[in-house]
Amino acid sequence: MKALKNIVPRDYFLAAKKVVTNQYFPAAAVLFGVVLFWTLGLFGGLSLLSTNQTLLTTLTWLLFVYAAAVLSPLAGLLAAVDLTRRWQRNRRQDADRPGRS
Repeated sequence: MKALKNIVPRDYFLAAKKVVTNQYFPAAAVLFGVVLFWTLGLFGGLSLLSTNQTLLTTLTWLLFVYAAAVLSPLAGLLAAVDLTRRWQRNRRQDADRPGRS
């Protein structure tokens, strides 16, 4: 950690720490990963099938892609619901604070 503080200026280090410890970060990271997975899939993510690979390699790749295709929409949905729930809860708490209009 000290080596990182020597390389990265203090302002950037504090900003990165604030982002990573933010309550929205885990769900946002999952949602970003799901969107990235499907975007790469749209641009030729199945190119392994067009190359000459062994049967075991092809089967492993197909099982991985199948599992990711089935589980990633579920993970994305749960992440979007979590982000929405946290955002609404924080908005409600801000409205309930005295002195706020």
